[in-house]
Amino acid sequence: MSAVTGDSTDPNVAGVTGTNTVGVGVAGTSNSSDGVRATSTTGNGLSARSTNNVAIFAESANATGIIGIGHAQPGITGESDSNDGVRATSTSGNGLSAFGGGANGVGVFAQSSAKRNKGTNTIAGFFDGDVVVSGDVQLQGADFAEHFDVAACVEAIDPGTVMVIHDDGALYPCHYPYDKRVTGVVSGAGDNKPGIVLDKRPSAFARLPIALVGKVYCMVDAQYGAIHVGDMLTTSPTPGHAMRADDPLKAFGAVIGKALQPLAAGQALVPILIALQ
Repeated sequence: MSAVTGDSTDPNVAGVTGTNTVGVGVAGTSNSSDGVRATSTTGNGLSARSTNNVAIFAESANATGIIGIGHAQPGITGESDSNDGVRATSTSGNGLSAFGGGANGVGVFAQSSAKRNKGTNTIAGFFDGDVVVSGDVQLQGADFAEHFDVAACVEAIDPGTVMVIHDDGALYPCHYPYDKRVTGVVSGAGDNKPGIVLDKRPSAFARLPIALVGKVYCMVDAQYGAIHVGDMLTTSPTPGHAMRADDPLKAFGAVIGKALQPLAAGQALVPILIALQ
């Protein structure tokens, strides 16, 4: 038998609800069956909130720690301000199993409270070990970025800035035309946010995500030539800005990418397709 079982057909009633301000919201332990199992046809199967501890914790020795099946709402919802929203362990079965009903159903939905409150620590999920995905991985971001050290002498650098690498290994905004040291564009400008960010770690130096592949908004200066869709772009004399690459010989090794929108005059953020070459 399951340690905790909850069933609900009322759209306003969760299968299992647990609230605790100092301890675990819902806890279930079983040696031969599911730790926690909750089903609901229209509401949340399992919903728990905790202020200072794990919202939902389940442990099982021989079966799944937590099973959640959602038909119209998430199968499992766990929320905690200072600890894990959901924690499930099992020695021989799945730690957590969740199934989303319908074409748009979500098996597991996780959101950090910092993200919801527009904070900086926005990790909704953490995996210590391999992750296997049998279907597509859909990322809402538009570019593939990697963190780089930024020169300490440089003041605040805006997203969209074109960056080059110096001999000290740090990045600086570009300020020479056709600079073959070009590295990429600071990710996060406009509507395009990074989809994947590599090498994000604590450092004694300032670090920024630099878009290396994909679509990114880039600061462009058209005073050196009007920008048309499909034009190759390179570094410009205007600090942090790209310009149209008119000289193929100079552009070799100094191309940032390809313009996706035109810019007849002036300076602006323009979406480009990063293609370092």
